Amino acid sequence: MDKLYDVIIIGSGVVGNAIAREMSRYNLKIGVLEKELDVCNETSARNSGVLHAGFNNKPGTLMAKFCVEGNQGFDQVAKELGVPFKRCGKLVVGFSEEDKEKLIAMKEQGEKNGVKGLEIIGKDKIKEIEPNIDGEFAMWSKTTGILNPFLLTIALAENAATNGAEYYFGNEVIDIKRVDDIYNIKTVKDTYKTRWVVNAAGLYSDKVSKMLGIDDYTIHPCRGEYFILDEKVGSKLSLPAYPVPNPKEGGLGIHLTPTIDENVFIGPSSEYIDERDDYSATQKIMDLLIKDGGRIFPHIRREDFIRNFAGIRPKLASKEEGGYHDFVIEMRDEALNVINLVGIESPGLTSSTPIAKYVVSLLKQKEELTENENFNPIRKPIVTFNDKSVEEKEALIKENPDYGEVICRCQTITKAEILEAINNPLGVETLTGIKYRCRAMMGRCQGGYCETRIAGLLEEVKHKNREDVLYSREGSNMFVGKVRD
Repeated sequence: MDKLYDVIIIGSGVVGNAIAREMSRYNLKIGVLEKELDVCNETSARNSGVLHAGFNNKPGTLMAKFCVEGNQGFDQVAKELGVPFKRCGKLVVGFSEEDKEKLIAMKEQGEKNGVKGLEIIGKDKIKEIEPNIDGEFAMWSKTTGILNPFLLTIALAENAATNGAEYYFGNEVIDIKRVDDIYNIKTVKDTYKTRWVVNAAGLYSDKVSKMLGIDDYTIHPCRGEYFILDEKVGSKLSLPAYPVPNPKEGGLGIHLTPTIDENVFIGPSSEYIDERDDYSATQKIMDLLIKDGGRIFPHIRREDFIRNFAGIRPKLASKEEGGYHDFVIEMRDEALNVINLVGIESPGLTSSTPIAKYVVSLLKQKEELTENENFNPIRKPIVTFNDKSVEEKEALIKENPDYGEVICRCQTITKAEILEAINNPLGVETLTGIKYRCRAMMGRCQGGYCETRIAGLLEEVKHKNREDVLYSREGSNMFVGKVRD
């Protein structure tokens, strides 16, 4: 590749995409390299989807600063990007006097960080706010919210791409060399040239750091497993409910979180593992989720489980040390023209836009940037059918008959929505890429009815052989041939 970029961002998780979007506000040639085939295959998609308030983080840290800023500024971000979210509040529930002392300390810490609307409440108030949550007392956080992490990650990337950022998927970085002030970034597919490098590689940020000459960091992968409960349970839980966390565990405890689409998550667990891509589910942890989750939410029934999944946090704190390290966002003399981000774990999702603005501020210390007069912050989402009135549905079908053909019955997702997802601005062509963009295959049957129909549409629209249809990653081929005519 002969093209020279001003900035190449390694990693297209929620933080990498937020950086690409913020940088596209300026006249910069931006490239984004991603080892996976989409922006939603790892940490940014595998989490609770909570807009955190900022009371869990140590005062004075970047974590605390950016989490509070991200929470307070998210209404504008969601409006511009068309990302649905709900500021529903959150309960952190306790049972013992020790728990109560921790909640009081947590409230004081949050207030030092600038968090608004924190209150210690008793059992009666808990039942008033959410009748289906048990606890002796709780901290009530009014500004906490829930959002769709897939859509936020995708929307940031799509808006960056429409403003000029160029995305390259399936491009795992394997070597970086600096020659005559230009970085040559070698991937499994090509070599890319750039004046600046931003390391936003998440779980692999320590490895990219080493390629850039910074050998100070080790990422300790920490897996969290989840159950997903059917939408019918969503009516019983209006807001996230957390236990009082144990700081040594390196997580926030097994909690219950309603999704923006009315499912309920149980999890995550917190287990340090050796491999960074081991998304296994284990019976031991599944049993633990049910036991611990049932303590504060007694409406867990096995017949309501529709799926389980796991996410992995890129922690800088080791298992022996426990707890959290602050975000690393740095420029260093030994790696010129590099902005290095390491250990961006929770609340990275909430903090993504403030982190991106900070990265741009670092770049401005070295470069004179001019504004992109054509920058457009607005990203139009896929038009959804299921939430429309009868009159609106009739109008959509009249305009486009494909809205009259339902492909995903569980979620009432139409052919028109699936076609729009297939023709996404990033050029993603996997089944999960379609799933994350329009919610097809996310219902009770988990694609049992619609998955093959969507694969057929993908074949037809993208002129693919069925043997080349991928579920998610390289090698995840769906079909080996034809069973019958």
